[in-house]
Parts: sequence; C-alpha cells; structure tokens
Amino acid sequence: QLKLVESGGGMVQPGGSLTLSCKASALNLDHYAIGWFRQAPGKAREGVSCISSSGSGTDYADSVKGRFTISKDNAKTTVYLQMKDLKAEDTAVYSCAAAFTFGTRWTSLSASTFRSWGQGTQVTVSS
Repeated sequence: QLKLVESGGGMVQPGGSLTLSCKASALNLDHYAIGWFRQAPGKAREGVSCISSSGSGTDYADSVKGRFTISKDNAKTTVYLQMKDLKAEDTAVYSCAAAFTFGTRWTSLSASTFRSWGQGTQVTVSS
C-alpha cells in the first residue's frame, strides 16, 4: 500500500503564499498520478490539481488556475503544490492522493479514481 504524507500547511494572510509537499513511499513516483484535493468544513471534497505519472500532464480546478502550480521531483518522490495569492475561500484541509497509471499523461480531479490517500494538512487563509 502506497503511503503519502503531506506537509507545509499553516496559516497565511490573504494574498500570501504556501507550498505544500506530498511525500510518497513509492520507489518510482513516475508510476503514479498524484492529485491534490481539499475539503472545507461543511463542503464537499474538491479536486484542486493533478500531475500525471509522466509529469507531462497537469490539470487545475478553475478556482485555482493561475494561482496554484503543481510539480514533482521523482528523485525525492515528492509532489509539490505552490499556492500564491491565497484567498479566504482556499481555507481547507488539503490532501494528496495517488493513482497507479504507469508513465502516462492521464490526470483526473475526481477523487473516486484515486486509491491511496494521505492524512491531510490544514491551510487557513485569514487576516
């Protein structure tokens, strides 16, 4: 079972930036597409971004396009989510998840397509 551990969450003022990390236990991160999801209190889980196992495909929710950037470092088996110009509505628990796709450009923002999940990290945007 693939293990994922998120880090980098915290509290930031509106307009600020944070970078989240998702460390995977897999030896070959290029076998997995990694997605970032978030869930705010009282709201449904939302797909935020995804990077393909090949690294050549990325996808973003409309609400974060132009502000968030997803990237991966296969050598460190870590996926990053750079978040800029943060807004109060970005406040949520952010979790990463993995889908075994073996070197393809496949991406998805649908949580049901991912099988392994991390515990999540809290991001709070408040003045």
